[in-house]
Amino acid sequence: MPSELNVEVCYALPSEQTIVPLTLAQGATMRDAIERSGLLLRFPELDLGRMKVGVFGKVRALDAAVEAGDRVEIYRTLKADPKLARQRRVEKVRNEGSREGQKWLGSARKGS
Repeated sequence: MPSELNVEVCYALPSEQTIVPLTLAQGATMRDAIERSGLLLRFPELDLGRMKVGVFGKVRALDAAVEAGDRVEIYRTLKADPKLARQRRVEKVRNEGSREGQKWLGSARKGS
């Protein structure tokens, strides 16, 4: 078993993505990787007590061990409820009168 492992730590904003490659000691945790990446200094708004982290889209605990080849990801909090955002998009399409928006009206139109 190698004594060191290579991982990447990623953080994405709407305007930019940051990926930091690291070499860590075997047994390093998610928190170790994030702290060593320097992203906490570069982005002071990061709050690991509030934000979720994961590997390849799967949420993991900060004390979980990282493995060789992992992409440690820091997830931003959602600014809008996904369900509400989708409803707003559908309503916008409906209001614009496109055929795409009409399919959501479905049975309501048939009964009129």
